[in-house]
Amino acid sequence: MQGVNESRFIKNTREQALANPELAAVKNSETKKLNLYQAVNEALATALATDEKAVIFGEDVSFGGVFRCTMGLAEKFGKHRVFNTPLTEQGIAGFGIGVAAVGHTAIAEIQFADYVFPAFDQLVNEAAKYRYRSGNEFNVGGLTVRMPCMAVGHGAHYHSQSPEAYFAHTPGLKVVIPRSPIQTKGLLLAAIRDKNPVVFMEPKILYRAAVEQVPVDDYTLPLGKAEVIKEGKDLTVVGWGSQLYVLERAIAMAEKRMPGVSIELIDLRSILPWDIETVTKSVNKTGRLLIAHEAPQTGGFASEIATTVQEHCFLRLEAPIQRVCGWDTPFPLVFEKFYVPSAIRCFDAMERALKF
Repeated sequence: MQGVNESRFIKNTREQALANPELAAVKNSETKKLNLYQAVNEALATALATDEKAVIFGEDVSFGGVFRCTMGLAEKFGKHRVFNTPLTEQGIAGFGIGVAAVGHTAIAEIQFADYVFPAFDQLVNEAAKYRYRSGNEFNVGGLTVRMPCMAVGHGAHYHSQSPEAYFAHTPGLKVVIPRSPIQTKGLLLAAIRDKNPVVFMEPKILYRAAVEQVPVDDYTLPLGKAEVIKEGKDLTVVGWGSQLYVLERAIAMAEKRMPGVSIELIDLRSILPWDIETVTKSVNKTGRLLIAHEAPQTGGFASEIATTVQEHCFLRLEAPIQRVCGWDTPFPLVFEKFYVPSAIRCFDAMERALKF
């Protein structure tokens, strides 16, 4: 993916990686160079090693999975803990609910986020409501459902979708999307250990494109907490996953073409619950907001952010809130580069907000 290797947000040295105050607990850790799918593998191996009740299951996971995220785990931990399932997403989710309901840590893989919809009923009607309907007597908080998401460059309409907004409409679930290997390991371990069912979406184009020095030690990063990855005073920009690298390029263009302008960039990280405080604090400072995501605009999660910010920051807004999203069509193949929000489209929206 263009821009990832040159990104200022990628930590290429041990010193850069461990400078993050969120990693204070492992500040003396060694690091090793991992791409994003290897960071997933590290997190899963750590979860299995530290929790004897943890199990991993899904289509093809026992021999590594489509993206190799579970490679070597069945051999190391046994095929009774890392095992294949039939090709049935509804069955994977239902089995995960049952396993979690009896006290195990269930880590399910859906091969692509696009294929999660047969499991939708199980996740939104069963997993999300299990604790509520039992009056907190029972729960399936040990369930984590991983899935590759977002565009990959050649996925077309069945391998490119971003369904985070569907799940964000469901009280009882948490929804998390990481941007890099360091973030992936810490957020995935936090998701697995969280006492609520979590949908964990991994931007598939970053599996090999994003490479960082990742702490070897066991660590977690906070769920429900956004991160300000670049500070600024004139415009707040919010994104998640692979879109952050597009936004970084757009910000560089804007700050070059409009001298004196500084733009703040926030990685939302958790879609549900999302960090209203961090975003509204930033918008109250800058007076302007742009949100970008790959999912279609209508009903996309940018709408929720825009509405909440308007409620909290109305008297501080200096320009209409901008949304740069996918179009309201099925995800195309040959026109993918026109569908996904590009740096040019994001720059144009930044310019509209700053010149309003």
